[in-house]
Amino acid sequence: MTGALRLTWVQPEDLVGHELAQAAQDGRDAGAVADRWLAAGGAPAPARAGASRSPASPALRLLAERTLDELAALAVPTARREPTELAAIRAACPDWPARPVLSAPAEVPRLAAAWLGRAAGCVLGKPVEKLPLTGIRALARATGNWPLNDWFTARGVPPELAAAYPWNRRSAPTSLAETIDGAPEDDDLNYPLLGLLLLRRHGDGFDTAEVAGLWLDELPAGRTFTAERVAYRNLLTGVEPPATATFRNPFREWIGAQIRADVFGWTHPGDPATAAELAHRDAVLTHTANGVYGAMFVAAVVSEAVGGASDVHGCLAAGLNVVPPGSRYAAAVALGIETARAHADFDTVVDLLHARFADHHWVHVLPNAALLAAALTHADGDFTASICRAVAGGLDTDSNGATAGSIAGALAGAPEALPSRWTAPLRNRLASSITGFDGIGFDALAALTREVSA
Repeated sequence: MTGALRLTWVQPEDLVGHELAQAAQDGRDAGAVADRWLAAGGAPAPARAGASRSPASPALRLLAERTLDELAALAVPTARREPTELAAIRAACPDWPARPVLSAPAEVPRLAAAWLGRAAGCVLGKPVEKLPLTGIRALARATGNWPLNDWFTARGVPPELAAAYPWNRRSAPTSLAETIDGAPEDDDLNYPLLGLLLLRRHGDGFDTAEVAGLWLDELPAGRTFTAERVAYRNLLTGVEPPATATFRNPFREWIGAQIRADVFGWTHPGDPATAAELAHRDAVLTHTANGVYGAMFVAAVVSEAVGGASDVHGCLAAGLNVVPPGSRYAAAVALGIETARAHADFDTVVDLLHARFADHHWVHVLPNAALLAAALTHADGDFTASICRAVAGGLDTDSNGATAGSIAGALAGAPEALPSRWTAPLRNRLASSITGFDGIGFDALAALTREVSA
């Protein structure tokens, strides 16, 4: 007897609960739909995993598909102040940045520091991904590593604590202090590689369909998650962009597009407008509204950081200039910055943000944007503090650590400016299933990034 395949992030019966949560957040009146779904035996969304334990009956699965379509047809009250189209986004941003008259590619050492920073922050967050905040704090305290200031380790963790809060199953063999031997594969590192391939093949003139074609050529389906996996499924069934972002995709305002945007900033130093526009073209394959703003914000912040003319606070301001000020994303970033400025103790900052976004999934873009902005603000440009605060705040730990590390690394300006305890274990080596990149060094990646910038 064979077991049922439970493919995460795409089973229709598992998507309905997430779509109901999204409806509540964007103001759709979905109460009657929710009542019918629950009365028919449907369940809420899995709390932290990507799939429920048991498959649905054929009848319930058909109902789930109809319910997803019914929810998609409901009017979205926030749509006017949270547009997805680039022209409407630009029109909503009174301080949209001007393009520089002259610009030059970033220097290789600064790009290398950004790549290394992204990898270090990602690896730091990998072993505690999916753990609740209480577990992250307990594991770090058990080894004298709180406030977080170094890699997580299993050495010295009491067995009962390790059982209560197990390390991420896939990451512990490669991402604890005692197991790191080069940077392991991760989606937060695969997407910048795909971004490099995109720019090498098509240049800045790429369109969203070419992003989709690149994914189908180079990205294994099993290396996608949440909105990216749904969009991939949609492509394989003949759905074309930008409908790939909306058809039965309750994850369209989660963090996925935000983790793909760094390369557009790295390749356009001091030009947040162009970086944000390229990020938009990439993001609309999978995301809408706030999910797209996450990509545009990060691309702009990274662009300003690689430009070398601003501190971290100026970089965050540059990012907000490409986000509609009336959006929930802009409000989340502003809340993160304000909360970080108001409290010297970062644990207090984190607790307040978790309380504010208690009704959001831990992979939703809004709580993660607030945490990222808070971590960068509180760290005031310090590399170690930036990645450690981003990871110590919980939520999507590896993604936030990666983005914070990219920004703080770019601001540091060169690999030598980063503490060796973060860079030496990476051994200038990145594992990846993206063709041609497995085992590549960060110095080589920096050179390739400059090459596509020229």
